[in-house]
Amino acid sequence: MRCALALAGAVLLLGPAARAQDADPWFGPDKTLHFAASASIAVVVYAGVSFKTDDRPTRVAAATTFALGAGLLKEAWDLSGHGDASWRDLTWDVIGTTTGVLIAYGIDWMVGRLRGPSVTGASGGR
Repeated sequence: MRCALALAGAVLLLGPAARAQDADPWFGPDKTLHFAASASIAVVVYAGVSFKTDDRPTRVAAATTFALGAGLLKEAWDLSGHGDASWRDLTWDVIGTTTGVLIAYGIDWMVGRLRGPSVTGASGGR
């Protein structure tokens, strides 16, 4: 996650000067898309990784990496002349990623509580 944040900072620091606030509102329709896409990617990746590992920190790391990575790639694409790179877009990517990971983690935690102790844990690892 630290690498993703460092990359985000580097990408945006190398970008063009900030635009007028009116041209890039905090609550514009594109911000909803950034939030929703990042949250969705995080939830889907967390769920997918749960089929491969029971380790929750690994699931969180994978979901965070993929969702923020997608946001960073989008902003890098925009910086290359295909759109308008924006700190605000990236901020909504981070908020969406955090929300998606927290939702997925919460569901994972609740399902784990409902299932009770694992079979291998109850048998003493036989």
